[in-house]
Amino acid sequence: MANFVLIYTGGGMADSEAERAAVMNAWGAWFGGLGSNLVDGGAPFTPAAKSVTNEGNVSDGPVGTLATGYSIIKAESLADAVEKSKGCPVLLSGGQISVYETIPM
Repeated sequence: MANFVLIYTGGGMADSEAERAAVMNAWGAWFGGLGSNLVDGGAPFTPAAKSVTNEGNVSDGPVGTLATGYSIIKAESLADAVEKSKGCPVLLSGGQISVYETIPM
């Protein structure tokens, strides 16, 4: 088993309290379904970001698309991690997921 970082982009917050509660329930159900394969549920990101070059130059904004959050899961392979990510509630609000395998150090 390896660890995989799921980086979320896009998506959004539900408008009403009832819709937000439903979204939180969906996250809880997805996390519960992952069971022991959930390493870190992660957190959403604020839109504040800076990018730093190898020369030490700093600019406002991310490198590439603004990420909106992350989670870390265990899976047998990249294909397995992608399959597990298909149930992530961020997809229900128009978000997308990039799946990265980590290298044990």
